[in-house]
Amino acid sequence: MRAYLSIIKMRFILLLQYRMAAIAGIFTQFFFAIVRVMVFYAFYSSTVSKMPLTYHQAITYIWLGQAMFNMVPWNGDGEIQNLIRTGNVSYELLRPINLYNQWFCRAFALRTAPTILRAIPISVIALFLLPENYGMMFPPTLGALIGWIVSLFGALMLSCTITNIINICTLWSISGDGIVRLLSAIVTFSSGHIVPLPLFPDWLKNILRILPFSGLVDIPSRFYIGDIPFNQLPKYFVFQIVWVIILYSFGQWLLNKKLKKIVVQGG
Repeated sequence: MRAYLSIIKMRFILLLQYRMAAIAGIFTQFFFAIVRVMVFYAFYSSTVSKMPLTYHQAITYIWLGQAMFNMVPWNGDGEIQNLIRTGNVSYELLRPINLYNQWFCRAFALRTAPTILRAIPISVIALFLLPENYGMMFPPTLGALIGWIVSLFGALMLSCTITNIINICTLWSISGDGIVRLLSAIVTFSSGHIVPLPLFPDWLKNILRILPFSGLVDIPSRFYIGDIPFNQLPKYFVFQIVWVIILYSFGQWLLNKKLKKIVVQGG
């Protein structure tokens, strides 16, 4: 356990050094958030139909998705993928620790450090500095805040397992770009990052909500805005953890299966 904690600590400290990348990311995500908020402002202003979310809930959902953008597993670990491309992954196989857990710890740092650097400034601006029509709302109750924090941890664990699956899939190809782009599209669409899941048609919404991707953005965001009551927290957290266990086990099996007949590229 000490070895894994050391991996998280060292990787976390290393990723916190990329401040210029974080600043660039803040501006990029803020720009896209404003564009999407303006689209939803026009949509809500022009419709007379009753929406599943109020306007302020919808734009808060959007701001949360942009603030937590780096927690969404839309890509893999670039360094691991480079090790696979060059053949240097063979050195990873010599370490006296479980390879999957080692990569999981790296994924944990990858999904937390950049998120902290970007989420705090974006949230502060959206909460305090923007006008009411474009800004983010506070959690309506203390229970909503607690539900968001707990479900956010579940989302982080889900993100790490999916990130590991992306990394492992790179072992089946020299590049890995294809699987990254495919999973990126699936994850961002199915998690509610592009359009809040409550706004989808009922038949599609019911399908997406049983998939693990809804636990990445949709569940934490709906707890934050009060769309899911606090007393439903055990149900949704168990949903996240069950999918974490399933994806963790699948990733372990997938990696062990590939390592039995791995061919090292490069050299």
